[in-house]
Amino acid sequence: MIAETRTAPARTASPWLAAWPVTAVFVLSNAPTPLYVVWQHRLSFSAGTLTVIFAAYIAGLLAALLVAGRASDRLGRKPVVLPGILLALVACALFATATSVLALAIARLLAGIAVGITVSAGMAAVVDIGKRERARTATLAASTAMVFGAGLGPLLAGALSETLPWPTVTIFVLTAVLLLSAAIVVVRLPLQRPPARGTGGWVRVPAVPRAQRMHVALGIAVFAPGITSTSFVLSLGPALLTDVLGAGNRMLVGATAFVMFGTATAVQFAARRLGVRAILLSGAAAALACMAALLVAVHARWVPAIVVMAVLAGTAQGLGQLGGLTMISTHVPDGRRAEANALLNFGGYIPAALLPVGTGYLSDALGLATGATVFAVVLAAAALTASIFVWRHARGA
Repeated sequence: MIAETRTAPARTASPWLAAWPVTAVFVLSNAPTPLYVVWQHRLSFSAGTLTVIFAAYIAGLLAALLVAGRASDRLGRKPVVLPGILLALVACALFATATSVLALAIARLLAGIAVGITVSAGMAAVVDIGKRERARTATLAASTAMVFGAGLGPLLAGALSETLPWPTVTIFVLTAVLLLSAAIVVVRLPLQRPPARGTGGWVRVPAVPRAQRMHVALGIAVFAPGITSTSFVLSLGPALLTDVLGAGNRMLVGATAFVMFGTATAVQFAARRLGVRAILLSGAAAALACMAALLVAVHARWVPAIVVMAVLAGTAQGLGQLGGLTMISTHVPDGRRAEANALLNFGGYIPAALLPVGTGYLSDALGLATGATVFAVVLAAAALTASIFVWRHARGA
């Protein structure tokens, strides 16, 4: 008699659980935002230096994007995501003990590398868990996890720094605990190693096959103005509240960032049944309206306009991000998904780094109101161009 061989069923996991590491890393990404005013007072650095510290994060992120997506598609998600979480833990330790601008810059650099790994390999892992039959649900999970974590970090940092001792320490201890739990989730995820390792170099600007380039370009066109808007709020928003509008409470700074990313989360759930073209056009329109609100905030010196600007910035990033990631999850082959994610973020974070840094130094020379005005005009032009591009090339999407 021949014994029957039974094959154990493959383990499955929820895309929402798989998205928890994305949330944890993004809690770290923006947790320093309400604390910059503390470090500025303690270490005596200018708005220009502040934007350079912020740009160190984006430099690390962009450097990671040159490697992480390609490495993840070759080696698998876990061997790339877990070192990213380790770097995030090191960044937590540096933030908690920073006594110099250099230490802050290094911490931001490491946090940026961790985020670059997460937005390419980590978010691809979430979609892998969802598989093709749950691609849009998994995309929504990955995208909302990113913005929810990005908003939760500054909210917790603002609240803890105003109510507990050691304002620049407590939040990073808590974040380290969240990151450790994220590492456990990654270890237990039923992710498969890729069947082929691929060929060519490991370091390169992310790319996708020619047939999918337009899909990714449409996402970048809208995602870039959206994430540049939120980048401005995160890097220069505290200075805007304090220096121009006369409001410097860290809780207010953290709450503003949370409202921004809370909106980015909620708007994606609201838009999940829309076509991708409608999502992208709405994101471009939100970026335009955001810049109008920035001009009102600066020139009318009206605090509520900052909140309106934050809501619109979150809407613009959330919709641009959801539209771009949906294009990738539904059109790009599985073996190039992480690299396509890297390309989307590469195109978005470059202006998100350059424009706020330029605005910071222009503000040092001519005043924050002038710098913010120039920023608003440039980004409004980019959003208008994006809307025309999507209108012409995304028919049927």
